[in-house]
Amino acid sequence: MRYLFRLFELLLLVLLVAVTVQNSTVVEFKLFFGHSWQVPLILLLLIFFVAGAVIGLVATFAYSLRVRRELSQLKKELRSRQTASKVVVDPSDALAD
Repeated sequence: MRYLFRLFELLLLVLLVAVTVQNSTVVEFKLFFGHSWQVPLILLLLIFFVAGAVIGLVATFAYSLRVRRELSQLKKELRSRQTASKVVVDPSDALAD
């Protein structure tokens, strides 16, 4: 199984190198106010891929922090309700009615 996984990794690496070689032409990336940047296409794709991944991770991290904060507040509220009401509920009381 490990050898099959390594073979898959090697195949993926060969495919990525082939895509890189095919997209090594220089393209002009036009910015505002007449500025332009000439860069290989594969580098430009890599920059935008990494930027998108970083933005996605930051958004996920912010959501995760908000959910954790809400969870801790709910746990705190649950603990305060449990200590405030020390009434022991006996299920047999419901049968008496």
